[in-house]
This record gives sequence, structure tokens and C-alpha cells, in this order.
Amino acid sequence: MTSKFVLTDTAKKRAVRFGLLALGAVLTGLTLVFPKIGIIEWVTLIPSAIVLIKLCEDGSVRRRGLYGYGFFFFTCFYLVNYHWFVNLYPLDFVEGMTKPAALAVVFVAWFGLSALQALTGGLVFVLFGECVRGEKLKTLPIVKAILAAALWAVFEWTQTLTWAGVPWGRLSIGQTEWLVGVQTASLFGCCFVTFLIVAVNFLAAYAVLNLSKRRLLAAVSAGVFLLNTAVGALLYVTNTDEGEPITVSAVQGNISSQDKWDINAKQKTLDVYEKYTAEAAAEGAEIVVWPESALPYNLESNSSMASYVSRVARENEVTILVGAFTTNDDGMELNSIIAVLPDGSFHETVYSKRHLVPFGEFVPMRGLFEVLIPPLTELSMLSEDLAEGVGTEIMDIGGVKIGSIICFDSIYDELSRASALEGAEIIALSTNDSWFLDSAALYMHNAQAKLRAIENGRYVVRAANTGISSIITPRGESVESLGALTEGQISADVYARQGNTLFTYIGNLFVYSCIAFIVLWLAYEKISITYFSHSLDKTLEK
Repeated sequence: MTSKFVLTDTAKKRAVRFGLLALGAVLTGLTLVFPKIGIIEWVTLIPSAIVLIKLCEDGSVRRRGLYGYGFFFFTCFYLVNYHWFVNLYPLDFVEGMTKPAALAVVFVAWFGLSALQALTGGLVFVLFGECVRGEKLKTLPIVKAILAAALWAVFEWTQTLTWAGVPWGRLSIGQTEWLVGVQTASLFGCCFVTFLIVAVNFLAAYAVLNLSKRRLLAAVSAGVFLLNTAVGALLYVTNTDEGEPITVSAVQGNISSQDKWDINAKQKTLDVYEKYTAEAAAEGAEIVVWPESALPYNLESNSSMASYVSRVARENEVTILVGAFTTNDDGMELNSIIAVLPDGSFHETVYSKRHLVPFGEFVPMRGLFEVLIPPLTELSMLSEDLAEGVGTEIMDIGGVKIGSIICFDSIYDELSRASALEGAEIIALSTNDSWFLDSAALYMHNAQAKLRAIENGRYVVRAANTGISSIITPRGESVESLGALTEGQISADVYARQGNTLFTYIGNLFVYSCIAFIVLWLAYEKISITYFSHSLDKTLEK
């Protein structure tokens, strides 16, 4: 009877732990999917934070256990963030793809990518345990909250380092509809906003658990939130434009990737982009941005397509930034943006995508995946892997310096920052997004463009194949936008920005300081423990 009761009690305790971890993960994930409720992100992590704090206080929970709980939490979090992978089914754009194979690919993409991110995320729980289980922090919950925030900020940053890391689920996305909450990204980057969100949640969690310091901890938690809001509001209202405006346009042809490679859709493609470019020119547009691979041809070898876009630019007296393909010196194709000037000539500078989509534009570890999951290697509609672009390739167009990024580039903050550092005054973003119809993926991807605008203090002109196209201010506002699965164009006045934000100057220096803080604290803890053990041994010897 006793054994049975203990087992049941343990099972109940674990169920409560997993339930609270899942609750915090799902609620926080939903704020990224629906940023209109992003204000609650400042409290959604409290249930999970309480569990992690209690786990670290429980000496029976070892590193392996902490990692398991962390892996579970982050898997739940990313399953919410990547739920839109189901919109790929039935993958009918892949020749020969059966429904069972399509189901397998969607499952691997959704659950596999979520688990892949969680593999690293689980280490956040382990490292937090290593940091806070020493004697030094027993009475310092504020420092513990700072360590939790630093660890999460570093975790987000590590997702930018390899092809396997995808910084899609950044907490700052949840603030893109409540813009005063994210303006401080212009100072220290999006990871700083993440740091603040996690710190506020953990301080509140410690306030719940710590009766003697509840008022102090609650006050500090609220104070951090209010200070970020106040600074954000100040940055928002003082972020003003100077100089003469430039009218720009983004054209959305609403021709999906499933259709535009179809020879039967070729004429429709040509007609649509010509029609809306003329409409944009009539509204005074000087620069017109077309989506990623709007013309899915190599303009260097396809003279008829080159002549077509040259004629459209010349007849409408506009500069067109067209998504197409080019070839590098090794004979490999690149996903590029080519500028065609009002006189019909091609600008000598061509931008090529710097961060390719795994399994969409290249297959990492191809030999392994061809054996393990062959359908995954067939997702791309391209016959061969693309080559990566190697530079910012800023285009000087009529005295205005344009920095380009393409689709996946926009979720990596260092790429847009590099363009701003190289002198880009406006960011032109061509993207696809047609794979996911009208799912949350479109809105989350557009939110990433808002973050890039805020971080670098630049207008972003975003043209998508089937939506969402938008023109975004340096404060992260969409002054014009075109919804999913519609065709048309949007035009607005923008300003060429020359001054750099603090983030543009220093980059992720805040993240590096978090890394240094964590390393130094762990070293200090280890030295303290060693010294204490040595002193204890000497005392016992006496």
C-alpha cells in the first residue's frame, strides 16, 4: 500500500510539472502566432518558470532530468510555432509524391524541426540548474532571474549559427503588434527584448514562491516591464523622418510556386507583373519591388525574359527590383535580385540570397537524408542545389542606396544589419511564402521584417508572391499591406535613412555580455565549491 501511494504521488507530481510546462510553452507560443495578444507574453512563462525553479531546488532531479523537462518544454513551444507545416500537405507540387509520403514529410518537418530546436533548448534548463544550485544564490532570486533571461537570450542567438538553427520562434515576435514593447531592439537587438520578457516572468515566478521578498520581486518585475515600455514609447515618438520622400511599390502577382514554373502560367506571370508595375508607376512609384523568383528564369541566359523586364522598366520609367536567377563563376545558380533601371539597362550590382532554405534550396548532408528520408530531399522544385550569395551588394539607384534581402534572409538579424552598416538606406525584401497559403507562417514571417526595420531604423519594402506584401516604417508599422492570396500592388512614401541605430553599430554585443556573465558565474561557482570542499577537508583533518 505504501509503495503504491508513493508511486501515485510521484506520478501526480510529474503530471503537474509537465502540465505547467506545457501551459507556459503553449501560451507563450500562441503570442508569437497571434501577436495581437502579445502583451500577455510578459506573464505567460510564469507557470513554466515556477516548475523550473522548483526542479532546481529539488536535489533529486539530476541534470538528465532537467534536460528531459527542458526538451519537453521547448518541443511544446516549437510545435505551436511550426504548426503551419501542415499547410504543405499534400505536397502536390512535388512530382511523384504520394499522400503517405507527403504525410511523412510534413510530420518530419513539423515534429522534427521542433525537436531539433528543443535539443539545444533543453540545455537552458540544465545550465540554469548549474548556475542556481550553488550556495551563493540561495538568497539572490533577482540574480537567478537574470541568469534565466541571459540563458534564453543566448539560446535564441545560437539558432542563427548553423543551417539546423532557425531563429523563427523569437519571443520578440510576440511584441510586433504592441510596438512600444519591442522598440528597445533598436538599442541592443531582439535578443535583448527576449531577455527582458524572460526576466520579468522569472521575477514574477520568484515573487509567487518567495513570501519574504514577494513585494520587492513583484516591484522589480513590474519595474522592468514599465521601464521597457517607457523607453520604447520614447524611442517610438522620437523616431521621425527627414529629407525628401521616395515613392516605392511592392507588386504581388499572387502566382504561387506551384504555378509559376508551369509553362502554361508564363503569360499570366508576364501580364500580371506588367499590369501592376504600370499601376504603381501611375501612382508615382520610382522603385518597384517584385517578389522572390517572380521570373523563375536565369536572366543572363534567357534573353526574352531579360528583354521583357527591360521593356516594362523603360515604358514605365521606373526601377524594377526583380527576383530571378543568376549564375556564379563556378556555374552554379543563385537566387538573386536584379535591378533594371528606367532606361531598360541592368544595374551592374546584383544581390544573391545569403542564407538558403534547407531542403528547399539545398539539401544538407544529402547522402544521409537520401537514405533516411528520401522524400525530404525532393521538396525543392529546383533540379540542383543553389549557391549562397557572399555579400551585401548594396545598389546605388538614383542616389539612394538599396540593401536587398531575400525571404529566409529576413529572419537572420545580422544580414540586415550588415546591409545597414554597408550604407543601405532602404531595405528591399523579396520573398516567396506561397507554400503556406494563408497560414500563420505568412504573418510570422512578415513580423520578422518588422523586427529588422526596428533594429536598423530602416524602411522595409516587402514583396511576396502570394502575400503578405507590406511597406514597413523604422518603427515597425505596416503603412501599406496586401493580404494573402490576392493580387495587386501597394505604394507609399518612404525615406532614405542614413543614421544608424545603436544595434546597427554594436550588433549582438548584449548577447556576448550574457555569454560572458554565464561563463564567469559558472567559473565562480566552481571555484567557490572547490574552495569550500578544500576548507572542509582541512577542518575535518584537524
